[in-house]
Amino acid sequence: MLPLQDVRIIAIEQYGAGPWGSVHLADLGAEVIKVEEPTSGGDVGRYVPPYAEDEDSLFFEAFNRNKRSLSLDITSAEGRTVFEDLVRNADVVYSNLRGDVPAKIAITYDDLKHLNPAIVCCSLTGFGMTGPRQKQPGYDYVLQGLAGWMDITGEPGGPPTKSGLSLVDYSGGYVAALSLLAGLHAARRDGIGMDCDVSLYDTAISMLNYPAAWHLNAGFEPVRTRHSAHPSLVPFQAFEAADGWMVVGCAKEKFWHRLAAVLGRPEWATDPRFATFADRQRNQDELIALLEPEFRTRGVESWIAELSDAAIPCAPINTVGQALDDEHTRARNLVVETEHPRWGTVRQVASPVRVGTETPQYRRAPTRNEDQAYVLKDVAGYDDERIERLRTTGAFGEAPGQRVDHAPQAEPTPREIEGAAK
Repeated sequence: MLPLQDVRIIAIEQYGAGPWGSVHLADLGAEVIKVEEPTSGGDVGRYVPPYAEDEDSLFFEAFNRNKRSLSLDITSAEGRTVFEDLVRNADVVYSNLRGDVPAKIAITYDDLKHLNPAIVCCSLTGFGMTGPRQKQPGYDYVLQGLAGWMDITGEPGGPPTKSGLSLVDYSGGYVAALSLLAGLHAARRDGIGMDCDVSLYDTAISMLNYPAAWHLNAGFEPVRTRHSAHPSLVPFQAFEAADGWMVVGCAKEKFWHRLAAVLGRPEWATDPRFATFADRQRNQDELIALLEPEFRTRGVESWIAELSDAAIPCAPINTVGQALDDEHTRARNLVVETEHPRWGTVRQVASPVRVGTETPQYRRAPTRNEDQAYVLKDVAGYDDERIERLRTTGAFGEAPGQRVDHAPQAEPTPREIEGAAK
């Protein structure tokens, strides 16, 4: 069995942060049932350009492999009944909604514990389910600005800069997965579930980590550093070579001694200006002015070979394509394939979560409502007659004579999903 093969998660999720947290659980064997709101066309990630046609997008594929899909209007009485029957047979209700919405649509532990006392309700929201920003939508870009990340990113004198990746979303997804598993462990041990109140804001603030400790305890004011230099370790930054850029880092004193030797300047290692971490930080401008012309004398490949032979931390600054084609990427099986009826063979990056020696199996993301029969019959225990009755009353969003517009809406309702990856 896969590690999480005995775990069933009902996921009211959409876009980036929420699906990113659950895709790793699905890769580990958890049964993740995506509940997609039918009248707005389901998960808005299905429509994210540039590689999108109808309800298929490569964006959606990257966040939703190994999952199941059910179209269900949980705001209708009939849809709510179905949802509650699923909760009775699940371990977790997982969502990424605005902070006030879990209580509004009654998916908190207090709302569901009468159905399943051991249910874990993990809510990944923008700002949490308490506090003055509770009702605000939270998106990665917004959070990178609000949490101070952009103020310390980029070149000195330049504009505040966003990370090239949606790191708040991704980190929030990981934190949600960790919280969910911790809650599940406790629920199985004690027989009592709980709420997990996880937020992108909390995640972004917590990741300030040691600069925050320096500021809170010593008044340190973080600043942008030239060429992405480390705030305290010198030298540790991007350097320009004759034909490109590379990162060279001396995170320990021994690396600085080795670098001085490789450069043919062994005397620098004991020079009073550069002898210790503190000396090099104090005289950073002087040292970097000596190092930069040295590195510009040769190409990246030549430098990386010699620095690596000396066991000095270093790497070329790759393009995304170069990183995906790196020999170590291939050796670690970090690019995997699924088969899709529209896209054919879809290549995407694997989950970095490794547990045991079992090789994960990858299945394409589901089409919307693809798993209705399985979920309703095998999970909820319904027969054909009951399913038809639910369909005619609009539980799945398509009652007879009801016209359903499946085009995505700017603000998907009534779920008010946020925590987007863009």
